[in-house]
Amino acid sequence: MARIAYPDLEANPDLKPLTAKIMSERGKLHNLYKMLLNSPPIAEGWLNLLTAVRQKTLLSGRVRELVIMRIAVINKAEYEFISHTPFALKEGISQEQINEIANWESSKAFDAVDRAVFAYTDSMTRDVHVPTEVFDAVNKHFDARGMTELTATIAAYNLVSRFLEALEIDPEPK
Repeated sequence: MARIAYPDLEANPDLKPLTAKIMSERGKLHNLYKMLLNSPPIAEGWLNLLTAVRQKTLLSGRVRELVIMRIAVINKAEYEFISHTPFALKEGISQEQINEIANWESSKAFDAVDRAVFAYTDSMTRDVHVPTEVFDAVNKHFDARGMTELTATIAAYNLVSRFLEALEIDPEPK
């Protein structure tokens, strides 16, 4: 059960336009967004940022979902991992690869680009400061825009998992 209450959407008609916008962009009102609606300015800013990260970048969906899944593993964000498994599969990540994300360093399921992305994700997520050798290894696979989008995706999904876990947001019903 979430640590704080979700807002009563029926009792607050001012939330209806933002709720409608969220639903049009996300397909439904996920518990994450329900919680965010406790602060409409934060919910709106979050929606804009994550829409840009998920839908307006040139970063491949495959790389994006590998990053999100890896962050979920590191941060023990089960909600995020479960929510993104269908997206990962849709982006061509096999179930075997999904199963190996936790142990990517010893796995044979990933290529050089995946491994460089995982190392960068791990470094940003665990240590914040990225060693030069880790940066150089991933940077050779992306141009300046790609590195900006990759870095922003890692940063954004660390935000997501930390918010989900700190407030113990309820998993989506199956």
